[in-house]
Amino acid sequence: MPLALARTDVPPDKRHPLDPIFAPRSVAVIGASEEAGGAGRTVLLNLISSPFGGTVFPVNSERHSVLGVKAYPNIAAVPDPVDMAVVVTPASTVPGIMRECAEAGVRGAIVLSGGFKECGEVGAELERQVVEAAGRGRIRLIGPNCIGVMRPTIGLNAAFVSAMPRAGDVAFISQSGALGAAVLDWSLRENIGFSAFISIGSMAEVDWGDLIYYFGYDGRTHSILIHMETIGDARSFLSAAREVALTKPIIVMKAGRAEAAGRAAASHTGSLTGSDDVLDAAFRRCGVLRVNSLSDLFYMAEVLAKQPRPKGPRLAVVTNSGGAGVIATDALIAGGGALAELSPQTVEALNEILPPHWSRRNPIDILGDAEAERYAKVVEIAANDPNSDGLLTILTPQAMTDPARTAERLQPFAKIRGKPMLASWMGGAGVESGAAILNRADIPTFPYPDMAAHMFNTMWRYSYNLHSIYETPSLPADFDNGAPDRAQAREIVEGARRQGRTILAEADSKRILTAYGIPVTEARVAADEETAVRLAEEIGYPVVLKIHSETIAHKSDVGGVRLDLCDAQAVRGAYRAIVSAVRERVGDGESGVTVQPMIRGDGWELIVGSSIDPQFGPVLLFGLGGRNVEVFRDRVLALPPLNTTLARRMMEQTRVYQAMQADHGGKAVNVGALEDLMVRFSQLVVEQRWIKEIDVNPLLVSPEQLIALDARIILHAPEATEDQLPRLAIRPYPIQYSGTWEARDGTTVAIRALRPEDEPLMVAFHQTLSEETVYLRYFHMIGLSQRTSHERLIRVCFVDYDREMVLVADRKNPETGAHEILGVGRLTKLRAANEAEFAVLITDRFQGKGLGTELLSRLLQVGRDERLARISGEILPENYGMQSVCRRLGFRLQRPPENPTVVKAEIDLL
Repeated sequence: MPLALARTDVPPDKRHPLDPIFAPRSVAVIGASEEAGGAGRTVLLNLISSPFGGTVFPVNSERHSVLGVKAYPNIAAVPDPVDMAVVVTPASTVPGIMRECAEAGVRGAIVLSGGFKECGEVGAELERQVVEAAGRGRIRLIGPNCIGVMRPTIGLNAAFVSAMPRAGDVAFISQSGALGAAVLDWSLRENIGFSAFISIGSMAEVDWGDLIYYFGYDGRTHSILIHMETIGDARSFLSAAREVALTKPIIVMKAGRAEAAGRAAASHTGSLTGSDDVLDAAFRRCGVLRVNSLSDLFYMAEVLAKQPRPKGPRLAVVTNSGGAGVIATDALIAGGGALAELSPQTVEALNEILPPHWSRRNPIDILGDAEAERYAKVVEIAANDPNSDGLLTILTPQAMTDPARTAERLQPFAKIRGKPMLASWMGGAGVESGAAILNRADIPTFPYPDMAAHMFNTMWRYSYNLHSIYETPSLPADFDNGAPDRAQAREIVEGARRQGRTILAEADSKRILTAYGIPVTEARVAADEETAVRLAEEIGYPVVLKIHSETIAHKSDVGGVRLDLCDAQAVRGAYRAIVSAVRERVGDGESGVTVQPMIRGDGWELIVGSSIDPQFGPVLLFGLGGRNVEVFRDRVLALPPLNTTLARRMMEQTRVYQAMQADHGGKAVNVGALEDLMVRFSQLVVEQRWIKEIDVNPLLVSPEQLIALDARIILHAPEATEDQLPRLAIRPYPIQYSGTWEARDGTTVAIRALRPEDEPLMVAFHQTLSEETVYLRYFHMIGLSQRTSHERLIRVCFVDYDREMVLVADRKNPETGAHEILGVGRLTKLRAANEAEFAVLITDRFQGKGLGTELLSRLLQVGRDERLARISGEILPENYGMQSVCRRLGFRLQRPPENPTVVKAEIDLL
C-alpha cells in the first residue's frame, strides 16, 4: 500500500511566506517623502524606477502625493491589497504601524528604521512589540535597522541605496548595512552580479534559516554568500544549511574571530572551548564553508561555480618559474595541502616533450622559454596523472612568453573530469588579456600563485567536509547488546539534585559513564584509614587514593591524589596526607577517599569532555589529555550527536590522533573502539540534559585497552527548570518513537526512526519491491540503481529530525539473523506552512498485515507532538489499499480540482 509524497516545499495553491518580500505584487512605502537624501525618498524612487512589475503606494499622512505619485494617509487607506510594506518611520511609531499592517492583511515587511535593541532596553522593548505585532498578523519581517532588499533578476529595489546591482546568480546576505553598501559599490566596479542582495539587520523575525531555505530552492540562485555578525537561532541555521549545502555552496564570513577567548569554567573542557571554535565546529557539521575575508567570500563563489571540487589535497603545479612554483608549494603545504607525486608514466611522458633540464618532479618547471604549445602539452599530461586531485598552471611574463596565446591554448582544459583547473597569470598589464581569456573559459585566474594555492586548499577542505558529513557510518560494534542504563544515570543525577549538589563525586561520575558502556577504573569509597587499607588489599597493589568529595572539582589542586601505593603502610600514609592537605586548603567537611587500581602500561592519555556554549548548547571535546591538557591545547570540538563517521572525522583533526595511528610497539590502537566510545559519550551528553559539564581526563588509550582513569561531572543549578536547560543545536535521534508492534500474522517487529547507518538496509529493502509497488509510491517508474544510489540515499537516510520524521519497521530475519527493513513511513514538514506531507512504503511480502496502518498512525502522533495543523498526502486513484487505510484513520479524501489525476488525503490535527 505505497503512497507518493509529491512535494516538500510549497503547495501549488499557496505562495511562499517570503514571496511577499522577494516577489511582491504591490509595495507600500510607509514614511515616503521628498526629503533629499532621505530614506523615504530614496526607497520610493528606487521602487518606482525599477521594473519589478508591481504597484507602489506611498504612505504619508501629511502629503497628497510624493514624487508625483498619489499618497495615502495610512496603510488602511490604500485601496488595493498590499503584499509588502517598507517602513522608514521613527522607531517609536513602528509597533503601531505594524499593527495597522496586520489589520490591512499585509504579509511582508522591511523595517529600515534604526533605534531598536542596538540602542538599549527601550529600543529592545520596541523591537519586541514590533515582532509581536508581526506575529499576530502573520507578517514576515526583515530588519529592523537594515538597508533593505534588492532582487536584480526581477528588477526589485526596495533598499536605501543609490544603485541597483547587476543581475547574477549569487545571493548575498549581510547583517551590516554599511558593509553591504560597500560591497554593492565594489560589485559594480568588478562587474559582479547578484540574484538577491539582502541587508538583514537585527534579524528580529526572518533569520538565516529562513533565507537559506528560500534561496536554496530559488532557481536563479547558484550560491549563497553570507556576512554574519551573530548566528541567531542556531538550530534553524544548521537545519537549513544541512539541507541546502549538498546542492548549493553556502559560504560565510563570520566577523569577530579574534574576540573569541577561553572562558572560566569548573572543568578543563570549559576552559578549552571558545565560541568561535564552536562556530567552526557547527559550520563543519552542516557543510558550510567559512572564509576569513570578503575577497575569499567572492573568490570561492566564483571558483565553486566554475570548477568541480577536488577529491583530495594533492595538487599538480605547472610553472615556467621555479621561484613561483616554490611560492605556490609553501602556501599549499602551510594550508594542509600536498604536492601530488607524479606517476612514473607522467614523468616518462614529460621527458619526451620537455628540455633535459626540467624539474623532473612536482612542481613541473617547464623553464622560462616555454611557449604556448609546450604549456598545452604539459597541462594535458599533468591533468591525466591519477595521483593528482587538481591542477594549477602558473605563468610569469618572460622574454619568450605569450600570455594571451598560452591562455587560448589552455581553454580546452577548463573542464578536467573530476579535477579543478586553476591558474595564476603573474604580472601587470602584459598578462591582463590572457587572464581575461582564462576567466571567460571558466578557469579561475589569480594574480599570485600563493592565492591560487590557498583557494585550492579551501576547496579540498570544503569537499572533504561535505563527504565526511554524508559518509555512511557503521553501527557501533556492541549495538545489539542493548541500550544504555538510562535509569541508573538518571537516578544518580536526580539524587544529587535533591541534595542541592552540582558536583558529582568521582565514583558517581564513573557510574554514569558505566551506564553508557564507557569502561572505567573501579572506584571504591573508604570512609576511614582502615577501610582504605582493606579495600586496597582486596583490589590488589599497587593502588591509587583520591579524595572522595561532592564539592571539590579539581582533586589534584588540593593535594587530593596519591599514586602508585604498593603496600598497607603506603596507603595509610597517603590517606593521612590527603586528609591533611585537603583540610589545610579547603577546611573541614571533606572525609573519605576512593581506592582504585593503579593502571600501568604504555598508552596515550586523552581527554573527552562536554560543556555548554551559549549559542549552540552542549559541545563535545576530544584531544590530548593528562596534566598538560591546557598547555598543548591539542583538541577539537564537535556538536552532538555523533555517529562513527563523525567521531572519526572529529578525532582526525588532532595531532594526537595522527600519532596514535603510527606503529605502537607493533600493535595499533583500536580506533574503531575509540569511535564507538565517542558515539556512546555523545549519547550520554544528548540524553542526560541536567549535566552541564563532563571531563573524562585522562582516558587511557593503548592497543590493549580503553579506560577512563578519572571523571568529573558538573550539573546545572538545582533551581533551574527543565525549560531553562540549553537546547541541542542539532535535534537528536528520537528514541521516544522506538517500540515494538505485532502484525496480524503474529510477527513482531521493531518500529523506530531511520538512522544514517541504515543505508545498506535501505538498499536491500528497495531490492524487495515490485514494479507495481514502486509505481504506486513514486507515480512513475524509477530504476533500482537510481533508487539505491548513495547520492539519493544520503538524502533519505541522513534525516534532519527538526524537518522530517522517518519511521522504519525493522526485524531480524528468522533465517539469516540479519536485520531487514519491512516498511518505511515518512512525515515531512512544509516550509511554507505549519503542515506536513506523509508517505508510506511497505515491502510486497509484508503488505496486507496492518503495517501501513501502524506506521501512518504513528506518524499522526508525531504530527500531534509537533503541533502541526494538518497532514496530507497524494494517492493514485488505483491505490485502493492506501485510500482505505487513510479513511480508517480519519483522513478526508477528495480529487483536487487543480490536479484531478490524484486523490488527496487530508487530516486536521489542530
